Amino acid sequence: MKKNIITELKHHAPFTIFGALTGVVLMLIFYRIPSEIAHNIFYVLHPMHIILSAIVTASMYKIYAKKVNPLLLILIGYVGSVGIATLSDSIIPYLGEILLDLPNKGLHLGFIEKWWLVNPLAFLGIAIAYFNPKTKFPHAGHVLLSTWASLFHIIMALGGVITFSLATGVFIFLFIAVLIPCCLSDIIFPLLFVKSKKRLIEKNI
Repeated sequence: MKKNIITELKHHAPFTIFGALTGVVLMLIFYRIPSEIAHNIFYVLHPMHIILSAIVTASMYKIYAKKVNPLLLILIGYVGSVGIATLSDSIIPYLGEILLDLPNKGLHLGFIEKWWLVNPLAFLGIAIAYFNPKTKFPHAGHVLLSTWASLFHIIMALGGVITFSLATGVFIFLFIAVLIPCCLSDIIFPLLFVKSKKRLIEKNI
């Protein structure tokens, strides 16, 4: 299992680098926008990330479990999407804001601040996975949405100023914020609950 996890992380690293680079490009375009607009964009991207993450996480369990427990599927889908997406989109970017000493740093937790939006979308993603489990396209979209949601969380804190060193630091935190949590929620976490832990690439899903 450890070897499979390392293989999957390596497999997803190039796409995550591409996603982080798109994040830096978007930052160079949008870094001057007011924090309020960045906040609104974050709350478009973060909920979209949640629903795709819920689809992928619950689908992984549904596809690989020999016998599906509906309550366990809901729990896996919710924790794997809301919990890990919050780590990716909010907590890691916030830690980056602290370490980069950004002027308007702040922690925005979607499942609390916008509970009426984020939580229902997570359950919708779980329901979609239960009736029509898919992983390939939702994972790709999930990675990009996670990158951009993390970025706009950081843009809220930028204060309209950007430097080369700051852009480099943001790239590093975007990469960390996406690769580990996304692979954790999409691949590692749901497979912890199934007996047959086959590698994702063994099936052309």
